[in-house]
Amino acid sequence: MTARPLRSVLYIPGDKPRALEKARGLPVDAIIFDLEDAVAPDAKSGARETLVAALGQGYGARACLVRINGFDTEWGEGDLDAIAAASPEAVLLPKVNGPGDVADLADRLAARPETANTQIWAMMETCEGVLNAAAIARAPRMAGFILGTNDLAKEIGCATGGDRMAMMVALQTCLMAARAAGIACVDGVYNAFKDDDGLASECEQGRALGMDGKTLIHPAQVATANAAFAPTPEAVELANRQIAAYEAALAAGQGVAVLDGRIVENLHIVTARATLAKAAAIATLETQ
Repeated sequence: MTARPLRSVLYIPGDKPRALEKARGLPVDAIIFDLEDAVAPDAKSGARETLVAALGQGYGARACLVRINGFDTEWGEGDLDAIAAASPEAVLLPKVNGPGDVADLADRLAARPETANTQIWAMMETCEGVLNAAAIARAPRMAGFILGTNDLAKEIGCATGGDRMAMMVALQTCLMAARAAGIACVDGVYNAFKDDDGLASECEQGRALGMDGKTLIHPAQVATANAAFAPTPEAVELANRQIAAYEAALAAGQGVAVLDGRIVENLHIVTARATLAKAAAIATLETQ
């Protein structure tokens, strides 16, 4: 669990000035500014200029990722050249197959003074990438995984809806790799943006698995994701009581506490403190 809120991660096309402006008023935790799939080939060049201008005006405390085109396309290098001037917080690299892809981008970032502090996020959307997830998670500058479940399902040849059991191995493999490396992991999109119940169900599943949040394709999905991935008032109250009980036990010379008929030991306190840290971070973000 990361302290920085990543409950809602909204894709915004880089060539849509109105959407880029509207995003500043949305209660999203993070934005993926997309220069790849959401932008038509003949609009790629103009999208770069539009996006750089928008980034220059800032997006507050939100996490900001720019998804560029792959370097195996005619647009990848130009994307990086253009957005480097804006010193982006992070670059999201599509279709990462192995740590070498990330290392290549890290070298390109290092060669540009403006991107000295830019992090890298990886789109995990290929079978090869999933099989190399542990190595990718530890590659240079890595900060997080974005699960590309649509592309992944296409490559596997499995269904995307329902209980997602057909791709559960891939989801959990990426999640465990991210956790082992101490980076974020954000769940894939839910395509039916008018299906609130379906979105809520998939968000709850992602939360249960341990995902940090959900990538979204429409502003109408934001409230559902924010609610699903935030600590509930009950969870915050329990975390406070666990910490108090454990500290009282330590003061009495005991290594564990008992609360509501359940054992509370150090591992529960680590989780409790992470819950409180996330709740505090969300409260801070929502006041900015």
